[in-house]
Formats: sequence, structure tokens, C-alpha cells
Amino acid sequence: MTDFLSQYSIQRWLEMCPQGYLEDTVYGHGPDQHEPEELLDNEVLREASIAVTVQLVAGERCALAASSGLVNAAPDYPSKRFLATQTLDEARHVEIFTQRLFDLGVKKDDLESTIQAYTNPNLVKFAEVLLEKVADGDFVAGVVGQNIVLEGMAFTVFELLQATSVEANPKFAHTLAGTIADERRHVGFGENRIGSLIRQHPEKRAEIERMQGEMSYHMLATFADVFGASGESMDEGRKMAEAHGVEPEATWHGADLAHASAEEMEAVLSDTVLKEFKVRLGRIGLEYQSPKVPA
Repeated sequence: MTDFLSQYSIQRWLEMCPQGYLEDTVYGHGPDQHEPEELLDNEVLREASIAVTVQLVAGERCALAASSGLVNAAPDYPSKRFLATQTLDEARHVEIFTQRLFDLGVKKDDLESTIQAYTNPNLVKFAEVLLEKVADGDFVAGVVGQNIVLEGMAFTVFELLQATSVEANPKFAHTLAGTIADERRHVGFGENRIGSLIRQHPEKRAEIERMQGEMSYHMLATFADVFGASGESMDEGRKMAEAHGVEPEATWHGADLAHASAEEMEAVLSDTVLKEFKVRLGRIGLEYQSPKVPA
């Protein structure tokens, strides 16, 4: 418990985050960084960026509700303190991605209607599965759903978005770098804390494994919808990058980012996330459940 206390203390959070990689940032990026004018002037790319960013806001709103709801359900004070810091992390993520919507031209009065219009219905269902466990005060299932499934998905999605943005949109890539660092810490807490609790409550394994399978299905359905509608914007982005002599990182988990089709990108993202789920769930004593493949 001593290592747990020090590793996930508020003091360590202060040193790593506000006084560490977030120092001197504004909404997660450098104060002089802005969305590229070429993106803002291209309606296809701007709308695609709004659509993607709305999914991030929706996911982080779910994470905020889950982490804050789990504070009172936590069985010990080190976990409560860590979840308090995670709640602030998630609130920051909601804020920075909301600010990106404003940077992309969404008017503040139109924020909620824009989020409602663009949020994928499968992502809503994904969130509902998790938040039902949180509302029931089920700490073990809630942390698995939040810190292993949701955060594991977000970590990998952010990595892909950063890899495609690091040259073309340094401002967005910088923002994502801080969220990736946060998610890495959140996933680590889930692995380190929940394994012992699952050993104490083996009767919960089957229920939690079903939850993981259900959440994974809705995740895959979200990916299918998002990538299914991204062909035109991917082509536009590559044309813009080529015109300005900008190339994304050569590969990401074996995918050629400069040439892969939307279907290929969806496949590599889905495969990467599910493989990570399998490894992380195995570490805490759960058996990974292969989700149904969305039609």
C-alpha cells in the first residue's frame, strides 16, 4: 500500500501534471499554437475535425461522470484521492476539446446542439453501459469499465490522432500529448488497484466480462461509423499535406498513414485496442470477451 499511496498521491499528480507536462500550456497546447488556416478554410476538413472532436468531448464527458461518481464508491482513501485527481483530468479534457470546437468555428450558443448532432449513437450506448455500473455504486465494475476499457480505448485513439497530426497540426498534437500522458496514468491505476479487488470478489468476474464485451461492441460500431464517413476528409487532408510538403509519421502499428484507406485504418485501430484490452484484462485476472462484429 505504501507504493500505491506515493504513486497515486495528489502530491505526485501536482508534480507530474500542473507542474510538469502541462506547465506553460493554454488549453493543453502552446500559447502561440493555432489551428492551421488551411484546415479552417477547407469546409470538408473543418466539418470532419468538428465531428471527430465531438466524439472526444462525448467520451470525456462520460469519463468525467464516471470518475466523479466512483469517488464515493471507492473502498479506501488512496483510491478516493486518485479518482479526485482523475476527475480533474477528465474535466480538463472536456474543457480542452470543447475549446477546440470553438477554435474550429463552433459558436458557444451552438455547442450543445452541435454535440447532439454529431455524437455517434453507439458511443452514447457505450457510455450508458459504464454509467449504469457507476450509478449502482459498483466500484470494481466501474473502474474496469472506466480505467481499462474507456481509458484504454481513448489512449489508443489519441495516439492515432497524434500520429496523424504531429506534422499537419502541431497545436492539436500538443493537446493530445497531454491527454495521452493522463490516460497512461489512469490505465495504470486501473491495473494496479483492481486486480486485488477482483481476487477478493471472484463472483463479479462473469458480470464484468459481459460488460467489457458489450462496451467493446459499441466501441467497434462507433469506429465503423466514424471511419465509414471519413473517406472524403482523409483524401482532402492528404491533398492539403502534399501541397504543403507535410507528411505524417510513416507508420502506426503497421499502417501506412500516408496511404492507408479508411477501412485499413479502422481495422488497425480496432485490432490495436482489442489486443490491449486482452493484455490488460489478463493482468487483473479477467478473461477477455471477443465482441460481436458490428454488421
